[in-house]
Amino acid sequence: MMATLPPNVPAIQFDGVSKVFQGRSAVAGISLKVPQGSFTVLVGPSGCGKSTLLNMAAGLDGPSEGYVFVHGRETDGPTPGAALLFQNYNLFPWMTALDNVAFALRNTGLRWRAAREEAGRLLAKVGLAAYAGKVPAELSGGMKQRVALVRAFALKPRLLLLDEPFAALDHQTRKMMQAYLLTTWQDSGATVLMVTHDLGEALALADRVVLVSGSPGSVSGVIDLDTPRPRDASDPALRAVARRLETHLEAEVARGEFSPAELAALSRFITLPTD
Repeated sequence: MMATLPPNVPAIQFDGVSKVFQGRSAVAGISLKVPQGSFTVLVGPSGCGKSTLLNMAAGLDGPSEGYVFVHGRETDGPTPGAALLFQNYNLFPWMTALDNVAFALRNTGLRWRAAREEAGRLLAKVGLAAYAGKVPAELSGGMKQRVALVRAFALKPRLLLLDEPFAALDHQTRKMMQAYLLTTWQDSGATVLMVTHDLGEALALADRVVLVSGSPGSVSGVIDLDTPRPRDASDPALRAVARRLETHLEAEVARGEFSPAELAALSRFITLPTD
């Protein structure tokens, strides 16, 4: 079990981090601290290095320059206590939805029978009780993503790294999974670092929105949100944050960090759904 960290030690710290792939610079000179227990969201156009930062936080890759610290230690291989969820689910194709989740629960010390019972309860919370006996090939993309998220939390991670986790979901299912993610995160005390292109999603979920721009990617702005959850799109404080975010993005376009098309793609999400 990992020791408790002093509260001033960030869960993740990128210190002057740059990463080069085959002569191409993905990120350059990024310094960023992710507080313990926070919900931090990285937002930016495709190709600006957001997923690269997730991989380095997970310890799956290292920086070309600079340092990455997780829970006070420099990364050197896979990060203990971290779970990384990609868009492609990574479910075991030969296992049912139930057994995919139960397998993770077995790694927390539960016996197989207890793990399967708990897996059934968790799948029911995300509307998948009737599909617990199905293998991934028999599930829709949205269902597979729900199973993958439940499995990630079943591991009781200290750090949860999410790469566009709800991109394949319809609006109604996305809202249900956002609520599940928030509730489970708040109960767990874990730190979340998430990538999304959906500004409405970032405003609904995050404590902190980090804007990543350019190629190579760099941090161009950090906006903290302290409005209570669940967030109401009509809340003047939240609307003020949305306006600040949009103003910042417009300034990025003026500096050439975003194209007008990228701004339009991001900004169409700036209005939070009210239903």
